[in-house]
Amino acid sequence: MQEQAEQIIKKLKAKGLRVTPQRFAVYANLLTRSDHPTAEQILQGLNAAGPVSSQATVYSSLQALRDVGLVREVLLEEGVCRYDANVEMHHHFRCKACGAIEDIAWSQVSGVSFQQLRPGLLVDEYELTVHGLCDDCQEHRRVGSTHA
Repeated sequence: MQEQAEQIIKKLKAKGLRVTPQRFAVYANLLTRSDHPTAEQILQGLNAAGPVSSQATVYSSLQALRDVGLVREVLLEEGVCRYDANVEMHHHFRCKACGAIEDIAWSQVSGVSFQQLRPGLLVDEYELTVHGLCDDCQEHRRVGSTHA
């Protein structure tokens, strides 16, 4: 636990950020999550045991972390900004039934071609969002359909 805290402090300092308790807490919270939470979900997680942060503080901490490349914004649905501490290149899977989000390793997707784009467009990066049903939702549909 202490070693993880030291690593977080080291990362924040290496990016030139002042280590504040709130910034530390927001980043530590994100590092433990794979659900790509919204700012509101991060706030709820931080304040679960009692109020420790405000919405404005969470937003400003997320902006600072994003600006230095420790966190990225992920737009997987219209009007909802989610955050991810995994800043390595990767794609996402989003379940259409329950909304669960899962990372897809960059190397698991191949064969993407931009050769058919109109002339004049230059792609320098991309990210795919794949929509479908997660295994739990597939199972619920199978079980539900057998009891009809």
